[in-house]
Amino acid sequence: MTEHEELLMLRALAAKQAQELEASRKIIEERDEKIRKQNIQIDNMIQALLHARKKIFGPSTEVSRQVDGQLSLFGSVQELAEQLNLSKSKITVKPYKRTARQPGVRAEMLAGLPEEIEEYIIPPEEKCSICGREMKVIGKRVVRTEVEFRPAKVIVKQIVQQIAKCTDCGEKGSPNVKSHFRKAAIPASPLAHSIATPSLVAQVMYQKFAMGLPLSRQENDWYRLGLVLSRSNMANWVIRCSQDWLEPIYWRIHEKLLECELLHMDETRIQCNKEEGKLPSSDSFMWVMRSAASEKLQAALFYYSRSRSSDNAKKLLDSYKGILITDAYAGYEKVPDVKRALCWSHARRYLIDSIPLDEKGKEIPGSKGVEGREYIDLLFKVENEIKDLPYEEKKQKRQDASRSILDAFWLCVEETSAMHTVNEKLTKALGYCQNQKKYLETFLDDGRIPLSNNYCEANIKPFATARRAWLFADTPRGAFANGVLYTLVESARANKLDVYEYLKYLLSEMPNNHHLEDPRVIDRLLPWSEELPEQCRLKTRQKKCLKQ
Repeated sequence: MTEHEELLMLRALAAKQAQELEASRKIIEERDEKIRKQNIQIDNMIQALLHARKKIFGPSTEVSRQVDGQLSLFGSVQELAEQLNLSKSKITVKPYKRTARQPGVRAEMLAGLPEEIEEYIIPPEEKCSICGREMKVIGKRVVRTEVEFRPAKVIVKQIVQQIAKCTDCGEKGSPNVKSHFRKAAIPASPLAHSIATPSLVAQVMYQKFAMGLPLSRQENDWYRLGLVLSRSNMANWVIRCSQDWLEPIYWRIHEKLLECELLHMDETRIQCNKEEGKLPSSDSFMWVMRSAASEKLQAALFYYSRSRSSDNAKKLLDSYKGILITDAYAGYEKVPDVKRALCWSHARRYLIDSIPLDEKGKEIPGSKGVEGREYIDLLFKVENEIKDLPYEEKKQKRQDASRSILDAFWLCVEETSAMHTVNEKLTKALGYCQNQKKYLETFLDDGRIPLSNNYCEANIKPFATARRAWLFADTPRGAFANGVLYTLVESARANKLDVYEYLKYLLSEMPNNHHLEDPRVIDRLLPWSEELPEQCRLKTRQKKCLKQ
């Protein structure tokens, strides 16, 4: 082999090795990139796990906790707060000192309750233990005041109807050949040929829909009281009474809600076992409509549907032309003629979910999620300070203060979006805010529009809490009846009514009223009607206790 051939051979070998080296380098780079992406994915999964653990085991409050009286760790947020005079003053923790009970609190709490006196006397024959002479009563004293609980009891009541016969009709020589009978008038039962009474059915409804006690547990409680009452029987009572008597009230509430200028709306899941064409484990939905705090009419409506289709929203809001406060569900976008306002609490929750947590579940300071949340906290701070102002003044204050906060917030969102963050939750939060900017700013146009949809969510919470106990509705009829009853219960609460007494009154009054097709008759039975009897209303002392 000549030197030239050997040189060519070495060059070919070097070129081959260079190609192999380049191929190896590409493989290493691809592996490094794959590892980098996997590490990002692992970090995101760890953060998702930490956030899930925090939601389950951590505090459920949405209130931000500040450290050492500071408003913010970010200079821009701090400076903006100081410019708007929103900075928090330093909190001084005073030493604990036991305070005496305010006089009159117990007396006010017990006012109006039935009273009994239990008196302990000295036997007349008792003599003085020292000299043996007769003892004379010189006075009495109240030792203590107690509250005694007397369990409910079930009474069997027979309805006896008196029948009278005319002493002349049908007798010989009477101008009336046929005998004439008269029966005493008796109130109609809500359920014909049943042992159910308004008080019994109202108690079943109250326990399930106001207290969250499922029928299976009520079954045991009724048995303890001596009444064998199956859950299927109680469910049938609820459904039949809902269909026969309560639905006119339900649909009238819906009509009145559509007359409001501002409405809240949200939806939550419900499982219906026997929904045609669906698996028992699949989700159906309960839609909730609530009048805003600025409205004179205060009521809530729960509507069951088999799906979350926008057709349900369009059906419920048919002919409505007011302002609708919701989350960002796209189905509401298809409702015509409404002005949408979005909930800032939802945007805040997205940002909270994006905040990195350490191994102990505590927030790692300095993240963009924390900064964004603090801007939103400033918005809520402004709302808290102007909450008692007239709506026109509130609108002006929002234009002055909230507008500046929003400008800084959107600048933060844009700058953070341009950074191409690897935090998936932060990317999602930023995308949510940017996509919904138009509707998130609607509250600036009207002082009546609230900053969040929490007013509606507060009505959903009792339903969601009770759902953990009763788990599902067996049939669509039962699920719809659930919506009717939750509508009446939450609307009664909104109008400070005694829920049990109100349900009992409806079940007593409606079977005996033969003009239920007249809207004026139904209007007298609505939760806000001034014609409701006094026993349906909570006393002043009960309202104060509820607020406390």
